[in-house]
Amino acid sequence: MSAPFIVHTEASRSWGGQEIRVLTELLAMRARGCRVALLATAGAPLAERATAAGIAVHELPGFRDMNPATWMRLWRLLRWLRPTVVNAHSSDDSWTAAPLARLLDVPLVLRTRHVLTTVSCLGLYRLPHAVVACSEAIADGLVRQGLDRGRISVIPTGNDEGRFRFSADKRQALRARYQIREGELLVGNVGFLRGYKGQHFILDTLAALPQRYRAILVGDGDLRGGLEQRAAELNLGGRVIFAGHQERPEDFYQAFDLFFFSSHAAEGVSQALVQALLNGLPVLACRLASTEEALAGVTASKLVNHGDVRAACAGVLELAPRPGRDPVQMAAQHQLIAARYGLSAMMTRLTRLYARHGIVLPQATSGPATKKVVEALCTGA
Repeated sequence: MSAPFIVHTEASRSWGGQEIRVLTELLAMRARGCRVALLATAGAPLAERATAAGIAVHELPGFRDMNPATWMRLWRLLRWLRPTVVNAHSSDDSWTAAPLARLLDVPLVLRTRHVLTTVSCLGLYRLPHAVVACSEAIADGLVRQGLDRGRISVIPTGNDEGRFRFSADKRQALRARYQIREGELLVGNVGFLRGYKGQHFILDTLAALPQRYRAILVGDGDLRGGLEQRAAELNLGGRVIFAGHQERPEDFYQAFDLFFFSSHAAEGVSQALVQALLNGLPVLACRLASTEEALAGVTASKLVNHGDVRAACAGVLELAPRPGRDPVQMAAQHQLIAARYGLSAMMTRLTRLYARHGIVLPQATSGPATKKVVEALCTGA
């Protein structure tokens, strides 16, 4: 039996957790022995990174659902590729690639839902054979809007269990690089600087904390200028570090004493949150259904309402000074999170979903296949 040919479609022109999930699945399926390809918007960061990782990429000017030229181009491309699976991710490609895949009798057509928001058209989720939700909260939202729960499989994005582990040497090196002195406590956040990520809340909280608390924001985005201005208005000076975009975020978690997850809307299960938990960090987070889901069973965590500076300060003062990096606590937390949000767990769930629809994946291999995925994500993502 030949290996399945798995095609993902993604209309997004951005780069973030959703696009990283697409690339992660493509790489993991290729490492498993499947043939894979990506249909993406020309010039999009995902198309560029997938090409760099050696994925076959077919670029289109766009996925406009009312453009006859787009429909014809996609029809010809899908008919030529003859995939076993088509997995659509964004609204635009769900309106075009998914219905065409059904018309062409592709054996399995999937729609992955990444964000925790109300859907504008439930038909986009009834058309595919099945829907993949990146969290239970997302699945619950779809059900409340009228989608049959039996059509939904909850499969969170997998993060490599080995990549996100604590390293005392890296901690020392990163803290020296950013001149974090002995006795200072570092509050960290990793993520794109966007409105719903809420990083301004971190700055407001930092301004109300004692001087020995500092913060580092790892990531870039449209709001960086506004956040830097806010830091200046709060007279934070050298207490806040804007590290910018980093290709290897796993190195930065080592330096933190606390992960402050300030997102307050839209998130499925944040990969940055999962990575911080895999690294054994205590977490202060804003209340959000998917976030509460990820923190279930994590003892070193606290939830606050977004914007409640007083509660956030209390949470930081409680969590950050705990005896740092206790090996027993870190190992227990790592095991708990890896079982739910590890790369192996994601592949196991995907394998079961495919099998329910008659698609049999090649037998899983041992460590080297996973290592290839991680190496490609480190260099290409």
